[in-house]
Amino acid sequence: MAWLSVRLITDAARAEALADALMEHGALTASIEDADAGTADEEPQFGEPGMITQPGWKRSAVVALFDADADLATTLDLAAGEAGLDTVPAFTTETVEEQNWVQLTQSQFDPIPISGRLWIVPSWHEAPDPAAVNLILDPGMAFGTGSHPTTRLCLEWLEANLKGGETLLDYGCGSGILAIAAAKLGAARVVGVDIDPQAVDAAIANAERNAVSDVSHFHDSAQAVQGQFDVVVANILSNPLKMLAPALASHVKPGGWLVLSGILAEQAEEMVALYSIYLPTTLADSREGWVCLAGHRPPADT
Repeated sequence: MAWLSVRLITDAARAEALADALMEHGALTASIEDADAGTADEEPQFGEPGMITQPGWKRSAVVALFDADADLATTLDLAAGEAGLDTVPAFTTETVEEQNWVQLTQSQFDPIPISGRLWIVPSWHEAPDPAAVNLILDPGMAFGTGSHPTTRLCLEWLEANLKGGETLLDYGCGSGILAIAAAKLGAARVVGVDIDPQAVDAAIANAERNAVSDVSHFHDSAQAVQGQFDVVVANILSNPLKMLAPALASHVKPGGWLVLSGILAEQAEEMVALYSIYLPTTLADSREGWVCLAGHRPPADT
């Protein structure tokens, strides 16, 4: 079985309407991409709740998938008209052959080295170094596979700074990757919290897979977090981090650390200033336009 993929070039103002119209006229799927992705004209889209952003791309590509026998000429003509276009935009077509999609997806995810002793390994791969600390983690619905720069920054901080025996709170735990990594690096007790129940379920399953369920606990953020921790880590977004600053800082023990990421480089100065109200905070590291901040509470508050 084969399908037909159509890629049409339009502007941001009409891209969504065109995608919707294509779905109405028989497209199996429709997505919107940056038409200039991978070129010097690529337009990165960074945003989060509360930020004012320009939606879409000036040159948008609407990609739709059809059955191979679809009446493409009629469909495109009707969809273009409904989207407010005078003519059908420039487009290209490609035949998509039947494939083993599970195998194809798995082939895109290889083991990820975080450091000389820490690896993230999908369950279908053999660990490149069986003697290393290997996190068995598959891509899923919850954020946190180790490929995003913010996750790597936090993992690198944990690998470099945990000595063993610590308690850790992972706020916005997603897949549980940071809490699980901490447990496998020697933390005595880890707690993960997330607003998404599916993320909590994924984290629990990942902890079981990595044999750290006995030292880990994950729950919904509707349940209050109790106590203080040697390390509090939050890899979320800057706006939630701003709102959570007093709460996150309050969970750091005297002598403990607060590690933050999900912060763009241009937001770093503001976030350092905000968190320094609660405990001395500095830029720990950066990668690909993202930063990791670290705050240390003195052993005895004054």
